[in-house]
Amino acid sequence: MRFLVLGSGGREHAIGWKLVQEGHEVVSAPGNPGLAELGEVYEVALNNRMELLELAKRIEPDLVVIGPEDPLIAGLANMFRENGFATFGPGTDAARLEGSKAFSKDMMKRAGVPTAEYQSFSDPIQAKEYVAARFDAGAQVAVKASGAALGKGVVVCSELEEANQAISEMLEVGSFGQAGKTVVIEDRLFGREFSLLTLVSGDSIHSLPVAQDHKRIFDGDEGPNTGGMGTYSPVSAVSKALVQQTEEEVVRPILSSLAEIDIPYQGVLFSGLMMDGDQVKCLEYNVRFGDPEIQTVVRRLGAGFGDALLAVGKGESIPEIPVLDNASLTLVLASGGYPGDYEKGKPIEIGELPDGVEVFHAGTRIVNDQLVTNGGRVLGVSSVGKTLDEARKVAYEAAKVIHWEGMQFRSDIGAN
Repeated sequence: MRFLVLGSGGREHAIGWKLVQEGHEVVSAPGNPGLAELGEVYEVALNNRMELLELAKRIEPDLVVIGPEDPLIAGLANMFRENGFATFGPGTDAARLEGSKAFSKDMMKRAGVPTAEYQSFSDPIQAKEYVAARFDAGAQVAVKASGAALGKGVVVCSELEEANQAISEMLEVGSFGQAGKTVVIEDRLFGREFSLLTLVSGDSIHSLPVAQDHKRIFDGDEGPNTGGMGTYSPVSAVSKALVQQTEEEVVRPILSSLAEIDIPYQGVLFSGLMMDGDQVKCLEYNVRFGDPEIQTVVRRLGAGFGDALLAVGKGESIPEIPVLDNASLTLVLASGGYPGDYEKGKPIEIGELPDGVEVFHAGTRIVNDQLVTNGGRVLGVSSVGKTLDEARKVAYEAAKVIHWEGMQFRSDIGAN
């Protein structure tokens, strides 16, 4: 089959890699140097709808796969479906689950999905009055930009001063632009976080192996949040029973509530979760594959990923995807200064990699035949092994033969 993969990051490279492993043809736009090694790449921006549509008409893909959240929120999947293309990715109404945390939390409440107590605000004075009341009641809070903010629009606050500063940054300074014009303030939950990636085609769902993410920039989960510094799978703390519980309490209820207001869902639903005692609580929904989670997950899937994506795109029942008896770990190599300011254009050197390693390109480009950095998260070093310890050892061995000026990564991915 022929797949048109839209996007330019590690997520799209991992999807494309898996599809090619299964013998499918992959065409991508705007792509990246890693995707260019898999198939034809067309430098068409994701906001250039007419050129994307013309590209699809020219190559006639069996399925269009839309990777990032922004084009989904903007309705790109709607455009392709309206023009007769089977498309993996929810329409703009369903994508509001990620595009508006206020909408998402209201839908959780409607659906009876267990989640933290919350309120939404666009007025900083009212927001600060609310957090003061929550701290007086003995709670701590998380302040979230309501719009999509590349995984970095959440500030977890243990002190009132932190919460007030976060509110000021978002609602007064405008640090997150339009995404921060409204904030959701919710009670902070304590417990183990995990994420569930579930393929959705109407009433048919199929959850992929769970991968544990590490969000903060520094070892020991210190420092500011990032888009993700590494993941591993399997996760021993997340049992099959817990996955089934999550599907019944978090996944199916939100899909049913969307259907009740005539909003279908075709794509992947990313449920961000926390264990509160023995209860699962939903922190957030995303409407695309988690990145770098998917870089780890594809290394654990047997053949059938492409068939499953196509079934979703056609609105058909999703076939099972076998899971390999292995472990996988992805280590993110990032630019110096990330998630704050960082420089681009640093030449990248990649030596001889150990067996079992794939390097997924997240923020790279080619300049004068030289691979250089072009983002905050630059490469994902993805390894497999019989055990997690083995996969971890191989990933860190691979990191030793990759270098650019200022390169940084965590040393404790998968260590706890």
